[in-house]
Amino acid sequence: MAVYAGKVVVVTGASQGIGKALCLELAGQRPRLALAARDAAALESVAVACRSRGAEALVVPTDVADEAACRGLVEKTVAAFSALDVLVNNAGMGMLARLEDVTDLSLYERLMRVNYLGSVYPTAYALPHLKRSRGQIVAVSSLAGLSGVPMRTAYAATKHAQVGFFDSLRVELRESGVSVTVIAPYFVQSEIRKRSPGPDGRPVEASPVREDEVMSAGECARLVVRAMERRQRMLVMSFKGKLGRWAKLVAPGLVDRIAAETVRRGK
Repeated sequence: MAVYAGKVVVVTGASQGIGKALCLELAGQRPRLALAARDAAALESVAVACRSRGAEALVVPTDVADEAACRGLVEKTVAAFSALDVLVNNAGMGMLARLEDVTDLSLYERLMRVNYLGSVYPTAYALPHLKRSRGQIVAVSSLAGLSGVPMRTAYAATKHAQVGFFDSLRVELRESGVSVTVIAPYFVQSEIRKRSPGPDGRPVEASPVREDEVMSAGECARLVVRAMERRQRMLVMSFKGKLGRWAKLVAPGLVDRIAAETVRRGK
């Protein structure tokens, strides 16, 4: 059964990584996709691939850190497709640095605008349409939104804020028919680390993650779509992540040590 056949689905951060893989995974169900990211050329490439799989695809270049751009994304989607059924808040950026080494604290504000407000803005403008369609909101967050992670004070803070926002919104919407699904991936092969700034704001030259030993973006997308189809409350994508949520209640020090070792090993 094609749950999303004919449904209007907005995906932010759709030009690469998990967002791109998610659009390609959904495309086979023949939805009407609105693809959002800053790179218009990359979005066009994803749109062509989605159309070849049977989907309609609208390209809407969007900087999610810009409130007006997010309003425009929703308006253009509804103008083109006359509805909005699903909003996937996937856009995000990372950062790799110990706080004591950071020389440009404006990076913390930049990450908060992209990772947190970049979910709040499109959600706020999409909400009236989603209530009419009794639709879905999906937030692609991170395990870093559930527990502290060394070298990621900025990133983890934004993801904690994101999770808190959507958990609260779920309660607000409990009688509306709109579901809220939070996705907490583990390490995934993604371009996000290639763009992650270091303590001085310049991109980190080498990824600390063993990319060949972690989940592919395609596999991550398949798990996300399955959770979406079930309107699942939250998806934690690894056994270690699931164990950590419970262990944090009874042995928080152990969780801290595991997080530090995980980052050291890069997997």
